[in-house]
Amino acid sequence: MAQTTEWRADTLAKIRSLIEEADPEVVEEMKWKKASNPDGVPVWSHDGPICTGETYKSSVKLTFFKGAQLEDPKALFNSSLDGKARRAIDLHEGDDIDEDAFKALVREAVALNRG
Repeated sequence: MAQTTEWRADTLAKIRSLIEEADPEVVEEMKWKKASNPDGVPVWSHDGPICTGETYKSSVKLTFFKGAQLEDPKALFNSSLDGKARRAIDLHEGDDIDEDAFKALVREAVALNRG
């Protein structure tokens, strides 16, 4: 179990770094704290919410609030594809993410927030 926890923490740390590289002015807050998740969920925003990073038993889920409005030429979104607003990226142990494409999604979400 500790090994599983470690990969999720490492994945979330990598995502955090990519988001900060994409937008150095991004704000990260921990929200939705509860007994089953005392640390809460990281939520990144800049002129409005960008995405969340939730850890589950077998995945790290990155949910973009306005994902349905974003271009995704590298097809990073692989979850919540039927939603009218949100889109998500589920990462599992051993998965890699196209870092440039991910940072482009973050920058596009910020641009969308700015209107």
